[in-house]
Amino acid sequence: MKVLVTGPDGVLGSNLVRELLKRNYDVSVLLLEGTNSPTLSGLPITSFYGNITNPESLNEPFSNQDVVIHCAAATNVFPPRNEFINKVNIEGTKNIADACLKHNIKRLIYVGTANSFSYGTTKDKPGVEDTPYLSVRYGLDYMDSKRYAQDYIIDAVKTKGLPAIVVNPTFMIGPYDSKPSSGLMILALHQGRVPGYTSGGKNYVAVKDVAFAIAQAIEKGRIGECYILGNENLTYREAFNKLAQAIDAKPPKRKLANSVVISYGVVNGIMAKLFKFYPAVTKELAIISCDHHYYSAEKARRELDMPQTPIEVAVKECFEWFKENGYLSKK
Repeated sequence: MKVLVTGPDGVLGSNLVRELLKRNYDVSVLLLEGTNSPTLSGLPITSFYGNITNPESLNEPFSNQDVVIHCAAATNVFPPRNEFINKVNIEGTKNIADACLKHNIKRLIYVGTANSFSYGTTKDKPGVEDTPYLSVRYGLDYMDSKRYAQDYIIDAVKTKGLPAIVVNPTFMIGPYDSKPSSGLMILALHQGRVPGYTSGGKNYVAVKDVAFAIAQAIEKGRIGECYILGNENLTYREAFNKLAQAIDAKPPKRKLANSVVISYGVVNGIMAKLFKFYPAVTKELAIISCDHHYYSAEKARRELDMPQTPIEVAVKECFEWFKENGYLSKK
């Protein structure tokens, strides 16, 4: 079976391509022209170059494919309102869906985000797939565009016969995080640059478990369904303690007041606009960090046989990859 992966060189895509190869799929990837993709180097894959915002560039990659897994997305959260984000995440996803219909793709797996559903504010009542979108309150085009694209895919299933499934990962950790993305938290802990923890919490998952579940969805996923791909619901204090123990670092001891965190985010965002840098913390991210975003992956465990690797294992795998690739010495 032939499988095409968009966005193959991110932390998810890099793990997913390896999972697909392990299952003996004929794997192709869609990359931006001129992209340097060290995490894909040497793998037995076919590389195509194009841009999901340019429908014409999708014709060759989509020809003769059986399955398309759409991981590509713009994830910037600054500035919070950003037309580029909407162009990539909404217009690009529409182009992907159209190309799948045009080329008679047997199955499209769209990678969304768990934030597209209601988040549980307590661990005993986590968010599930049949709940409304609440994160609109944060005012981020990234979150809003992913929910819009998800709605478009589900509607296309009903109105156009698009054979699509949506998967919704939570916060992924693991190796091949070359940007890095989630691994920044691990690097900051290693370097002693985490001043404290906020009052919120969220769901964490090993990226290799997400890759496994997506590969399972090729055969087991039900058309028109969404699947939250997650594992452990942890407060930030609990998460930092687990992460620190896994990499033999010191966890932050100080709980930061919500007012201090949000004020810092506001000031940092203003400074970023004035001095043209990409901020690690903004008002929106600060508010999110003070909230609880808990989810249940029960549906994915039941229908996709999704494993639940302890988060400490995922952290160690990420840390070892950073060590082997010289990231620990970078500032």
